[in-house]
Amino acid sequence: MCYTIGQVSDQTGLSIYTLRYYEREGIIPIVNRNESGIRIFETKDIELLKFVCCLRATGMAVSDIKEFVRLIIKGDETIDQRILMLKKQKENLKTQVDELMSYQSMINQKINLYSNMMIKK
Repeated sequence: MCYTIGQVSDQTGLSIYTLRYYEREGIIPIVNRNESGIRIFETKDIELLKFVCCLRATGMAVSDIKEFVRLIIKGDETIDQRILMLKKQKENLKTQVDELMSYQSMINQKINLYSNMMIKK
């Protein structure tokens, strides 16, 4: 199935500007165009973009995402490198989650403190 840039924007939540930027930067491989020059995305492009969104949302740098996509394009001989990159990102994500959980605990302590202060009034 084929999709326009607007449809891809709707499906991924990425702005049209961001999609064009990702194309220019090589974050998404070369996008086909029709006779009129309009970008035509395929399902595989949308799947890649959704994964790119996942990587960005977990804090992966654009430069690392570009490298990851470059490795995908190179083929199966880069699977080990991709696994290493994803394991590193998984560790980074774990660190973020642990930090957020710590912040949540601090906030809960303040809620309890202030709630107790109100009860004593």
